[in-house]
Amino acid sequence: MRLLKLAALGSLCLLLGACQSLFKPGLDEPLPARHTAFEHLQAGCQGEQCPLFNLDTLSFDDEPALNAAIDSQLLALARSPEGAVPASLEVYEKRFLDSAQPGWSSYLQAKIREQHDGLVIIELSSYRFTGGEYGQPGRAFINYDRRLHKVLTLQDILLPGQEEAFWKTARLAHQAWVLQNKLDEQDPNFSRDWPFQTTPHFALTFGALTLKYDIDRIAPHSVGHPELKLPYPRLNGIVKPYYFPGRGAQ
Repeated sequence: MRLLKLAALGSLCLLLGACQSLFKPGLDEPLPARHTAFEHLQAGCQGEQCPLFNLDTLSFDDEPALNAAIDSQLLALARSPEGAVPASLEVYEKRFLDSAQPGWSSYLQAKIREQHDGLVIIELSSYRFTGGEYGQPGRAFINYDRRLHKVLTLQDILLPGQEEAFWKTARLAHQAWVLQNKLDEQDPNFSRDWPFQTTPHFALTFGALTLKYDIDRIAPHSVGHPELKLPYPRLNGIVKPYYFPGRGAQ
C-alpha cells in the first residue's frame, strides 16, 4: 500500500510539473515582458527647467537572472564618471534629483531588440545631462540564453581559442563600414584618427552579429553610436554553432 501511495504521489508531482510547463512559453515563442515607465521631476519644482528622471524598463516573470542583469546594466550606465555604481535605481533617482541643478536630466531605458532561438536580446540606453555642450549617452546589450537562464559573455559564445579570429573578422567589418559610409572621403585622416577598437557591446541579432560602440570610440561624436555587422557565415569556426540563428531552439 505504501508503494502505491508513493507511486501516486510521484505521478502527481510529474503531472503538476507538466501542467506548470504548459503555461510557460516555449523557447521558440517570445518571452512576454512587463513594461514600467515613468518620469519624476525634482520635488517642489515647477517650470520647464525642472530636473527630471525618466525610466523606461522591462521585467520578465520567472526570469530573475535576466531582471537582475537589466537593473545592473542600467545602474552601470547611470554611474557618473567619478562615482560608484548606485545601490539601486531608487537610490540613484533620489540622489540625482536631490543634487540636480535646473535643466539637468537623466534617462534610462531597456527595450527588447530581438527574440529568437531561445535568446532574448536587450538593448539598454542612457542619457545624462548635467550642463555643458553635450550630455553623456551610453549603450549596452544583454544576450540572455533562456535555456541556460544566463547572460552570455563573448567567451560563452566563442569556440575555444577563437577570440583573436573574432576580432580580426570585426576589423574587416570596420573597414567595410568606413568604405560604405565614405568616411575616408569626408576626412582623409579618418582611419588614422579613428582606428579600429574592440568593444564590450555585442548582440546575437538574427541577420548578423552586431557590435555597438560608445560615443567617440571609433568615430566623432556627431556619428553617434556606430554599429558593425558581422555576417554569421564569416563566423563559421569562430562562434559556437548553437548560437547561429535557426539552431538554438532546436
